[in-house]
Amino acid sequence: MSEPHAGVRLDRWLWAARFFKTRAQAKQAIEGGKVRLCGGRAKASRPVNVGDALSITRGDDCTDVRVVELSEQRHSAPLAQRLYEETEQSKARRTANAERRRLERAAFTAPATRPSKRDRRALTELKYEQGE
Repeated sequence: MSEPHAGVRLDRWLWAARFFKTRAQAKQAIEGGKVRLCGGRAKASRPVNVGDALSITRGDDCTDVRVVELSEQRHSAPLAQRLYEETEQSKARRTANAERRRLERAAFTAPATRPSKRDRRALTELKYEQGE
C-alpha cells in the first residue's frame, strides 16, 4: 500500500477502496455532497489520512467508515476492504435498509402480460388527469 504519513487525495482513495468504479464518479459524489470527511463537506483534492472518519452515501445506503490504510492504487476487493473499517451502527443500518427493500419488493407483483394499446391509453389519461 502507501506510506502511512502521506495523505492521499479523497477521490483517489474512494476509488482505490472500491466505493466507486471510477475517480470521476467519486469526484462527482464528493462535489454533490454525498461524501463527508470528519463531519464536514470536502473537496476531491483534500488529503485523507489514517484515522479520518468518512460518511459515504450511495443510493439509499449511507456507510460510515474509518480510514485504516492509505492506497493510491486499486486492488482486488479483499485488499480494498483492508483500507477501511465500517462502524457497527453503519452495518446495522445497512442491514435494516436491505431487509426493508427486500420486503417492499416481495409485495410487488408484476403483471402477467404487457399492457395493450387500450391499457396504455387509459394509463396516459389517468396520468394527465392527476396533473403529472
